[in-house]
Amino acid sequence: MESLAHRMELAADAAWKAGKVTLRHFQTGVEVETKADSSPVTVADRAAEEFLVAFLSREFPRDGFLGEEFGERPGRSGYRWILDPIDGTKSFIQGVPLYSVLVGLADASGESVVGAIAFPALDEVVVAARGEGCFWNGRRARVSSVDDLARACVVYTGEECFEMTGTAAAERAVRARVRVVRGWGDAYGHALVATGRAEAMLDPVLSVWDVAPLLPIIEEAGGVFSDWSGRRTIHGTSAVTTNAAVARELRGLLASNPPATPSGGRA
Repeated sequence: MESLAHRMELAADAAWKAGKVTLRHFQTGVEVETKADSSPVTVADRAAEEFLVAFLSREFPRDGFLGEEFGERPGRSGYRWILDPIDGTKSFIQGVPLYSVLVGLADASGESVVGAIAFPALDEVVVAARGEGCFWNGRRARVSSVDDLARACVVYTGEECFEMTGTAAAERAVRARVRVVRGWGDAYGHALVATGRAEAMLDPVLSVWDVAPLLPIIEEAGGVFSDWSGRRTIHGTSAVTTNAAVARELRGLLASNPPATPSGGRA
């Protein structure tokens, strides 16, 4: 049986090198286009995804691919790489360094078993594989031990995400309970949870390429991953990540304030 550790190493390398591709365009006034779903895209998004597919195809020629920019390419191995070449395109366009490159790997059952997140402008990589642990710049990553929401830091992407998904009441309930709330969003927020720098990340609106790496990263760091309704799946339209100690309390608040409208994708 092929080692997931090897795939984890290659995923981290691919994400890191694709990040270097994005840096060629970062803070350069890159031209922005608008896609059919009204989300922004740049030449950096497309170039990074092309790099990821080419790099991983050389190593795993029988694997399939699903990317945000170029869609599906079926494979024959049972594995499928799920790619977001720039998560946080709006931050990238703004010149803010909190954007990332996301690489996830799903097995034949559709479960994500490898995840890598590279933050090119921050020189950070978080990577994990099922049964292999989670690592942050080469050292073991663990969620925090904070066990009371009153002492917790909760992060999110933007207020508009709660408004557009009918989850503003839940966000207000959480805000009233915790020590601090900050808008350190997109995948960066989830990475903060995995590395013990925040206790929870609320993400009520996303697509599968936004979330694919998160399940192995959060769980291998000792945390809890689910969608907004509490399901352990990357195939929903939301994600909530927490450390283990506050998971039940936080999800209780969310269950008391369910979404009023369906979620969509984000950039």
